Amino acid sequence: MNIVRTLAVAKKETRQIIRDSRSLYLALGIPVMLMILFGFALSLDVDNIPIALWDQNKSPQSRDFVNRMTSSGYFRCVAQTEAYGQIMADLDSNLISVGLIIPFDFSEKIKKGDSTQIQAIVDGSDSTRANLAMVYLETIATTFESDLKMKALTRQAVQSRVVPPVDPRIRILYNPELISRNNIIPGLIPVIMMIIAALLTSLTIVRERETGTMEQLMSTPLKPNELVIGKLIPYFTLGYIDLLMVYLMGEYVFRVPFRGSLLIMFLVSSVFLIGAMSIGFLVSVVASNQFFATQLALLGTVLPTFLLSGFVFPIANMPTALQYFTYIIPARHYVTILRAIYLKGVGWGAILAPTVALVVFAVLVTTLVAHKLGKIQL
Repeated sequence: MNIVRTLAVAKKETRQIIRDSRSLYLALGIPVMLMILFGFALSLDVDNIPIALWDQNKSPQSRDFVNRMTSSGYFRCVAQTEAYGQIMADLDSNLISVGLIIPFDFSEKIKKGDSTQIQAIVDGSDSTRANLAMVYLETIATTFESDLKMKALTRQAVQSRVVPPVDPRIRILYNPELISRNNIIPGLIPVIMMIIAALLTSLTIVRERETGTMEQLMSTPLKPNELVIGKLIPYFTLGYIDLLMVYLMGEYVFRVPFRGSLLIMFLVSSVFLIGAMSIGFLVSVVASNQFFATQLALLGTVLPTFLLSGFVFPIANMPTALQYFTYIIPARHYVTILRAIYLKGVGWGAILAPTVALVVFAVLVTTLVAHKLGKIQL
């Protein structure tokens, strides 16, 4: 490989990027826009669930139960009613997600120590929200019942203190506050980098063909690998600038904790960027025009990255065949690495396998691009 020829191609491509100011603005603006949109709008935390309450008992015990629900932060009472039909109307109009009905004999059964029931009508059109609402309700009801029984046992016991048979002590590691943003931002970085890398590089070769300069490049002593690396250098630099921007936004705008090594993160990101940009080059080689190249890049990179990387949807919940297919998606490995570095602060030992997968992918795709370019020249 001739360094002079490679740098000449890099210089030519850099001038092309600077000349096309709109693409440059998009390359620098899209990461910021996506970080703001996804960082603030996308949240997996389910809280402040709106409920309507029909308290038929209106006793201190029923008020205590309602206070426990609203003070938990999971539920927010938006309406109090005296009719079943009003609850159904509020559910139909999406004003509430849960309708809670406390029966007339709620306090009497509690005083007698009998089992009592409350009715919860849950909007199941959003299955995730409905499942979490039911879990929250059951947890609050169980805690409320347990506290009542402990108080009764304490009053009846000879000793002043009754020790519960099981006292769970839960310790949450890596994300103790269970803030979904801390999990989303590290997973969002691969999505942004794949969008930028694939879309920008998907137009390089096909644009040369459409403008007629590909024939001039073919008549020079340039080798396929020199052409690929020369065109890769300016886009790699631009991708690194985008990576630095999204890292700084995650650190200072969204306050996501970073516990690992910056050096390891940027080294692994380099490998991922090379593989992602090589996919864009491959699309540019096989595409017949720039419009088709853009569409193919979107369908072939962005959608698989968003859906199959584990960024939003857990891979373990996918069908078995699809779980194996995700191993060829580079973003899957990159998401795993970034979350481990960000939240767990791990070193090379814990991320060696996904890093090797990224290296193998980058080498294979880059070699394939050079091979395809060699066929064009022949």
